[in-house]
Amino acid sequence: MKSTTRTLAAAVLTGVAAAVGAAAPAVAADTVPVPVPLDGVEKSLNVNLPKVGGELPLLMPGVPEGPRYVEGQMIPASALPQVPLGAALPGLSAETPLPQVVGKGFDEASVKVPAADLRTLTPGLSVETPLTAPNPDVFGLPMLGEPQAAVLTPLLQTAPTGALGLGSL
Repeated sequence: MKSTTRTLAAAVLTGVAAAVGAAAPAVAADTVPVPVPLDGVEKSLNVNLPKVGGELPLLMPGVPEGPRYVEGQMIPASALPQVPLGAALPGLSAETPLPQVVGKGFDEASVKVPAADLRTLTPGLSVETPLTAPNPDVFGLPMLGEPQAAVLTPLLQTAPTGALGLGSL
């Protein structure tokens, strides 16, 4: 292999590695910060306005469970599997200046509710046919049974937290 070909291959591989390395931190984030820009209003009205920001979650779909075969049933246990979704509840942070009653300056009140992890499962469906498995007592023919259907309930688990504070600027 010529040295120019090797140099070109090394440059291409370096560029691909840099692109993959730069994309990794963007994908690893669970939430996206959303600041609310109030600086222009604050400067034009010459007042102290609250500082408000938030965090929006990114949905991360998971892998559904595979079919679970049960002895004596013709269809797997979960015909429509539940899909797990990992995300976070939106977060909020707000700080507002409060005028002091006595003295000069401002105090501040703040509310911080960080994004909380959220675990969910979509609804699922489990169905059983009216035919049973082949029965050797009747020459291998299936028997009639009662059809059964069940809706698998969705799941929602989280533990949100928050903080309320007063202080001086």
